[in-house]
Amino acid sequence: MSSAKPKVVVGMSGGVDSSVAAAMLLEQGYDVEGLFMKNWEEDDDKEYCAAAEDLNDAEQVCGAFGVHLSTVNFSHEYWERVFEHSLAEHRAGRTPNPDILCNKEIKFKEFLEHGEKLGAQFIATGHYARIDKSDDCFRLLKGKDIGKDQSYFLYTLQQDALSRTLFPLGELEKSEVRERARELGLANHDKKDSTGICFIGERKFKTFLSQYLPPEPGEIRDLDEEVIGQHDGLMFYTIGQRQGLGIGGEGDAWYVARKDLEHDVLYVVQGHDHPALFSQFVFVHDLHWVSGNSPATEFKCRAKSRYRQPDQACAVEVLNNKQVFVSFDDPQRAITPGQSMVFYDGDFCLGGGVIERAQVECSLSVA
Repeated sequence: MSSAKPKVVVGMSGGVDSSVAAAMLLEQGYDVEGLFMKNWEEDDDKEYCAAAEDLNDAEQVCGAFGVHLSTVNFSHEYWERVFEHSLAEHRAGRTPNPDILCNKEIKFKEFLEHGEKLGAQFIATGHYARIDKSDDCFRLLKGKDIGKDQSYFLYTLQQDALSRTLFPLGELEKSEVRERARELGLANHDKKDSTGICFIGERKFKTFLSQYLPPEPGEIRDLDEEVIGQHDGLMFYTIGQRQGLGIGGEGDAWYVARKDLEHDVLYVVQGHDHPALFSQFVFVHDLHWVSGNSPATEFKCRAKSRYRQPDQACAVEVLNNKQVFVSFDDPQRAITPGQSMVFYDGDFCLGGGVIERAQVECSLSVA
């Protein structure tokens, strides 16, 4: 009877992380195949067209490993399920996180289904996260490298996806990954990490977004209703933003505090720590629990409202299947509607949802 491990399809991006992930799975005895996903139809702007270069890097790595690499185009699915939703959110004055939706709809749905068609029992990616199993329940954990941990972007993964996914890099530090790539003689061992929009790349955000959402100018006001500038469209700004406001003058820098969509007004305040930038109570909707169910109707945990934020102590009250009320121990800066709130119990990711609205006063009024 064969002792060979099952087949796994690795999402090859051309970067160092997916390359080392593939190498580790080969070392572990898996039958490895590579898949390069193209999910965005590029324009003629060579500054941002990196897909051809990434594909070439992926081909070189798979060639060196003796691994077959196939390609697939999910551009249509990405446009319909990720990008159009993101545009609608921006149009409504919210700030979406397309990377999270891309993971949910493309990487761990379309990719997972495509992997099955290729005869694979598992898919794998170069994400910095971990998966384990306890009492027949698959759990999502933070990656060992807290500075690179990507569980925040993966909270929508539920039991079926987790049961068929491998994260080989979960126990490694980024420095260890690059060192392994050097030892393997990979040309991409020092390739810069991608930091742009999922599958779209690094672009000047406002310029890129304006191609799809025409400018809708309006007034910039302070909290005393004094007009101090003009904005190009509320969709181009996010809560807590400092850059790109075009407001000079004396004193501290200006920051976006809130948006009034009805009157097309952008409200700003001076000072990074202005009280108007802080909220302690948040309504969160569009919930996804890793186990399939919320931990309890009321529970304490830690949460983050943006990727780079340290976990913050809070209490969560489940109002219904679609909404929770979060009360932080300490007020949080720049809580932004449209972004995701992700809940943790130590290293374990419990799940999360989309920030609906934040408020200063504690209230369970569901508006």
